[in-house]
Amino acid sequence: MQFSEKWLRTMADPAVSTDNLADLLTMAGLEVEDARPVAPPFSDVVVARVLKVEKHPNADRLTVCQVDAGGGEPLSIVCGAPNVRDGMLTACARVGAVLPTGAGEAPFLIRESKLRGVESFGMLCSEKELQLSGDHAGLMDLPQSAEVGRDIRDYLNLDDRVFTIKLTPNRADCLSVLGVAREVSALTGVALQSPFVDAVPATAKEKQPVRIVADDLCGRFTGRTIRGINARAETPEWMRERLIRGGQRPISALVDISNYVMLELGQPTHIYDLRKIRGELVVRWGQSGEQVSLLTGETREVDSDVGVIADNDGAESLAGIMGGARSAVSADTEDIFIEAAFWFPEAIQGRSRRFHFTTDAAHRFERGVDFEGTVRAVERITGLVAAICGIDGKTVIGEINDQVRGLPARLPVRVRTARASRVIGIPFADEAIADIFRRLGFAFDAQPGVLTVTPPSYRFDIVIEEDLIEEIARVYGYDNIPALFPVAPHTMRAMPEDRRPVHDIRRQIAGRGYQEVTNYSFVSDEWERDFADNNSPIRLLNPIASQMCVMRSSLIGSLVSNVRHNLNRQVTRIRLFEVAAVYLCDAQISDSATTIAGYSQPRRLGGIAYGTVLEEQWGGEERNADFFDVKADVETLFPPGALRFVAAEHPALHPGRCARIWCDGVPAGILGELHPALQQKYALPLAPLVFELDISALERVRVPVYRDIPRFPAVIRDMAVIVPESVTVQELLDVFVAERQNTPQCAIMQRVVLFDDYRGSALSARERSLAFRFTLQDIQGTLQDKEVEAAMAALFAAVGKKLGARLRA
Repeated sequence: MQFSEKWLRTMADPAVSTDNLADLLTMAGLEVEDARPVAPPFSDVVVARVLKVEKHPNADRLTVCQVDAGGGEPLSIVCGAPNVRDGMLTACARVGAVLPTGAGEAPFLIRESKLRGVESFGMLCSEKELQLSGDHAGLMDLPQSAEVGRDIRDYLNLDDRVFTIKLTPNRADCLSVLGVAREVSALTGVALQSPFVDAVPATAKEKQPVRIVADDLCGRFTGRTIRGINARAETPEWMRERLIRGGQRPISALVDISNYVMLELGQPTHIYDLRKIRGELVVRWGQSGEQVSLLTGETREVDSDVGVIADNDGAESLAGIMGGARSAVSADTEDIFIEAAFWFPEAIQGRSRRFHFTTDAAHRFERGVDFEGTVRAVERITGLVAAICGIDGKTVIGEINDQVRGLPARLPVRVRTARASRVIGIPFADEAIADIFRRLGFAFDAQPGVLTVTPPSYRFDIVIEEDLIEEIARVYGYDNIPALFPVAPHTMRAMPEDRRPVHDIRRQIAGRGYQEVTNYSFVSDEWERDFADNNSPIRLLNPIASQMCVMRSSLIGSLVSNVRHNLNRQVTRIRLFEVAAVYLCDAQISDSATTIAGYSQPRRLGGIAYGTVLEEQWGGEERNADFFDVKADVETLFPPGALRFVAAEHPALHPGRCARIWCDGVPAGILGELHPALQQKYALPLAPLVFELDISALERVRVPVYRDIPRFPAVIRDMAVIVPESVTVQELLDVFVAERQNTPQCAIMQRVVLFDDYRGSALSARERSLAFRFTLQDIQGTLQDKEVEAAMAALFAAVGKKLGARLRA
């Protein structure tokens, strides 16, 4: 929302500076993004009349002008502008004037000078030389009514600022100067001077027939005919000025009047050429395949989800969005029909974006426009059209045709004084809250401790008690609320020994070279299908973007997107992790202080590795990270010996390079290489390695238990076994561990590791040789050879019986 500060002060003029006014609005929730001056500083530039123009004796492109600048004797000024002429009024910088220059440059001082041998006592100015615009085609051409000698800043009202306010979507009532003035009045207590809108009496009983067919599209339609106008009339300078400073481009008197009323009152309107309307106007939903020619010259096809205004020749305009070209006003227009309507926000929301454009009207209607303001807007336009475009004795004004079908109910909202005091943090009396409501213009009923407010027609954001509490806090002033620290007993709770904080996990994975990222929990439903095989994700009722419409049930999609983002910026070695919640449907979850019925929100650690194992260096051979490199990273996050990796399948991972992770018999996560189909779909040159771990499993740690340092030496033995290729290393390890627990002679086994995996010509094509190194030790005494041999024989016998292993010769 953009507007002139001086225009605002005609409605509410508090005794505060511009900067303080901007701060006041910002602290009340209407963020002032900019308050730029209309013109830079300059001095001694006045309105002047060119009395006589003569050709310069020594230059073909220069002229010598005799200029009346209001100082008595005419000034002789040399000028090079092509549009200078006898009798024109323009801006003149007299000797001693200071003109604006670029940033960091010294001001430009006007002095007496000689140009090609002719003395010049001043300078005639274009808009660019005063930095009012970029127009340097010629001198400023002022109306003949301008007063000679008057300061140009005063004449053009240049001591003004243009406010640009960033509004939240719920504050559509402030999409007008009147709406902002209401806020200023409520915040400062100054009287609100609303624009005077006098009812213009009808001089004829004519009404343009209008029929509302779609009651769920239009709740109110107000119109009026005016015949016998001059559409070629000039827009008054004061209106042009306010429009330009409000971000609107002056076009013609009729269009300018409509735009002016929209900025002033917040009610978008439309003016039709009455002679181009065929029969009655019908407000209805569009028909499939129907086309509308718009004011922009484009033709759009509509369907039954888009509202239109139609006449006997078909759809004429997009309801609440843009008027049609067929009935547009022109310089030849003599009869008009003024329309001001209330369109239900739900019927307008998203429609203009379907056509890949937006308009000021749609921006307001989809947020909610004052449904009691349509008649006032029509009366305001009628008065302005009669004053600017009216023709004495010819202009005929018809009666107002106001059709009301169904308006939003203004349901009372109750606020409790005690609750408002508790939420805001300071005590309020009933009368203090009542005073705030009076300043806001709210109608209310006061009972001891409770005030019941009926929201005004222009406030669509007052629905629940918290909305009123927010209004109380805004008008009271956030700066006036003391910043008090909470007073409560503080108890330091010890962390259980068998758990560790998430920060330690973050620090540990960062120590492996991973960098933390934070992503939105909102993702596209396509990601859910690709990376989680989830065809029924949790959908958002009001997504912030179409590609962020569901809650993620996996972190993998976000991490893959991060990798693509980095690859697009020439980063080729990537290690990322994220700690965040995922969102799953779970009927077993009930409501509690930390849960929502039907939904599970477990926290997970997701990680991704892409590119080479090491940063670019000279000390070793370069190779890309593989499954086992990332498996080693994952293993460091868990207690030693607690993990099992079991071959598994996952929709996002390579079917032969994926493992389910178990920790102490509990599922703890998934690890693997990205599926080749997804690698191709998301245009990744290499397949990244990803893992997703449950935070609850990572938080558990084993409590240290004291053990004596062994006094007797350990014995190392190797065993190489030949097994079918289908047998995994984990299966062998599981048998060894089970044998240690179940067979007494194997209890001396302290550790077993795989140190060789051989496939070669000495073996069949479907076999492999696995070599394990065993550490055997007895804490009670020195091991004898027969004990070692018995243990090794029992271990081999177990894997031979259960997995078909045989010793390698």
